[in-house]
Amino acid sequence: MTRRQRGRDISGMLIVDKPEGASSNDAVQRAKRLFQAQKVGHTGSLDPLATGVLPLCFGEATKFSQFLLDSDKKYWVRIKLGVSTDSGDADGRVLETRPVIGVDAASVKRALEDFRGEIEQIPSMFSAIKHQGQPLYKLARRGIEVERKSRPVTVFSIELTAFEGDEFELEIHCSKGTYVRTIAEELGEELGCGAHVCALRRRKAGPYDESDMVTFDELERCRDEGGLQALDALFLPVESSVRDWPVVSLSDATAFYIRQGQPVIVPHAPTTGHVRLIEQSMDGSKQVFIGVGEILDDGRVAPRRLVVAH
Repeated sequence: MTRRQRGRDISGMLIVDKPEGASSNDAVQRAKRLFQAQKVGHTGSLDPLATGVLPLCFGEATKFSQFLLDSDKKYWVRIKLGVSTDSGDADGRVLETRPVIGVDAASVKRALEDFRGEIEQIPSMFSAIKHQGQPLYKLARRGIEVERKSRPVTVFSIELTAFEGDEFELEIHCSKGTYVRTIAEELGEELGCGAHVCALRRRKAGPYDESDMVTFDELERCRDEGGLQALDALFLPVESSVRDWPVVSLSDATAFYIRQGQPVIVPHAPTTGHVRLIEQSMDGSKQVFIGVGEILDDGRVAPRRLVVAH
């Protein structure tokens, strides 16, 4: 017997401003209740301490969550010197307090030189990475520490924007998998006094930035004033999740073969990488996003994720 799924079958992207103190899953469940949606997912966890850009995928958009998970991110972070915690942020237990001596803006800027470009990071025990099926943070809360392998990440830019007393602020643009709390901890050790993250905000995730966000207060007000129809009007199209990718336009006939899972030859298509697939009517009056593809070694365009038309 097939189980009937509860909720509305709706699709789109919603970029929420995750509130401080809530987990990413808390945000997913809150949005799911507000929209009475059948299927919602997020595109990579933000720590409870963090706020900012959290893309939520509804319905068909969940097929594209991996591409957002793999995308670059931008953060603003405030770091406190002189105090080390077990989690690397203000939610953790204080492990050590040391005096902050001789640390100024100039010394922080010098230390930042070691954190630009490709670097190696050992993930925090308080990360969501899994060890034998268990998230590390669950093990850490039970006092269990396991060996973690270092992994390469890329810091495209890291700039000091403010320094006052024993706190300073950074703007960071980094690749997927970069742990800002680890940067804070390692900076603190390099400066000789320890450090932890006391505030963190994600400014950008893939193609989305703060200008795309809505708060939960705004969502609730919208629902109260206009109901579900008003909420649905806030969706960004599924296509927006890959809006920075090059476009390949397909004729009706070519789109048919793509939908059957078959690679096709498309004149003037890019020669490498992922592309957006747009079905275009003969007269050019109608364009429909049908999914994403990848350019094969022989130049053909192969389907990778396709949307189901409602």
